[in-house]
Amino acid sequence: MIEAVQPQPGRLANAARELAKLPAFARRDMLVAWSYRATFITDVLSLFLQALLFYFVGLLVDEGRLPEFGGSPVTYMEYVTVGIALAAFLQVGLGRVAAALRHEQMIGTLESLLATPTSPATIQLGSVLYDLIYVPLRTGLFLLLIAVGFGLDFNLAGVPPAALVILFFVPFVWGLGLVTAAATLTFRGGSAGIGFGLTIMTLASGAFFPLELLPGWVESLASLNPMAIAIDGMREPLLGVVDWNETLRGLAVLLPFSAASLAAGIVGFRAALRRERRRGTIGHY
Repeated sequence: MIEAVQPQPGRLANAARELAKLPAFARRDMLVAWSYRATFITDVLSLFLQALLFYFVGLLVDEGRLPEFGGSPVTYMEYVTVGIALAAFLQVGLGRVAAALRHEQMIGTLESLLATPTSPATIQLGSVLYDLIYVPLRTGLFLLLIAVGFGLDFNLAGVPPAALVILFFVPFVWGLGLVTAAATLTFRGGSAGIGFGLTIMTLASGAFFPLELLPGWVESLASLNPMAIAIDGMREPLLGVVDWNETLRGLAVLLPFSAASLAAGIVGFRAALRRERRRGTIGHY
């Protein structure tokens, strides 16, 4: 008797099954985060104190040296708030993406996850899905609270293009986080250089001071700095006028950086994972 061969599920069915697992990851991380409610409060307070610090710094700044947006001058607080928001977005996003997979390793669940019929891509995305949702919302809430608290004059019509810039910036941050996670898996200390790299990237982005006031070589680096491109793309519509053509040109420049970062992160993490599985050292930290 010849048994009928069961047809193998197609790629779409496999992809649908993998996507259905993602909400479980997000729900788990949300419940864990919510169990430490004080963290949310201290997070908001730290951002507010940072903004307050720059408010007093702004009292010493000659606002005539600041660039104009839409032909109108801006206050230093309006100028720097966008930089603070994106710098915090990069710092928190990168740190949490890198730490998420490291946390799975340290509590012993990474090996268990890999033993399940779940693809590495699903584990990568699922482990950071909560942060990919939370960090952009945190950034938007920060801008709202600071605008209300300090009476800043943001252009509400500029919110959609600014949000689109953040959306295009997320893959860049995620990619860097995966590269850091891969280095951590391989060298057990790959996150050591995060702070230094973030400092250089922030300095060369014009986040806190106009690039024209910094050495020429720093200004030159800004054209190759995705953070600088993202900050410019957010400041123009929020502080000046909405020009969708200009926004789309900025996104076209930002997209290759984000795509390259994400591709490098995925490839690097998979390579690190294969190496550790082959050596039997996934659980080592």
